[in-house]
Amino acid sequence: MSGEKVSPREIKAEADNTDVPCPSVSEVEQLLRTGRVSCSHVDEVWPNLFIGDAATANNRFELWKLGITHVLNAAHGGLYCQGGPDFYGSCVTYLGVPAHDLPDFNISAYFSSAADFIHNALLTPGAKVLVHCVVGVSRSATLVLAYLMLKQGLTLMQAVGSVKQHRWIFPNSGFLKQLCQLDKELQGAGGASRD
Repeated sequence: MSGEKVSPREIKAEADNTDVPCPSVSEVEQLLRTGRVSCSHVDEVWPNLFIGDAATANNRFELWKLGITHVLNAAHGGLYCQGGPDFYGSCVTYLGVPAHDLPDFNISAYFSSAADFIHNALLTPGAKVLVHCVVGVSRSATLVLAYLMLKQGLTLMQAVGSVKQHRWIFPNSGFLKQLCQLDKELQGAGGASRD
């Protein structure tokens, strides 16, 4: 993608009109290496969908200022992520995914439940969703990419390009392999699995 901003509607239209072959992990990594190489603590990567780090997720005042109503913690139970239903209270709906940022961790087991959580939250008027892990570049990015593929109909490369417009991300190679597999399954099904 070029440096100019593209709306989610334009990305979806492009996804509907192209038959892009599934990329290899190295092709996705090549795309991830382009563009900006820094990010802030939290960035809006899709309308009302944010990717952030533990510093943001652990700061209830910052979440309140952002208007966050739903938190998906992709590092649930981890040392640096203190979040949980008790931490956020009744004002925030919480989902914890106990993922480890290791190439052999099966994060794909959480693709569907995480995508459903994000999708259902975003159907709620006024809702804003934060997906975070410790640094906000691997586990959380992987779950957001899976959401964009499963619920918004984007291919993996389109999802990566869309998110990279707003935040630097770099899922580990094992997570990229699982996203490539999801991309193949969705394209092989002719998009039938996508909502």
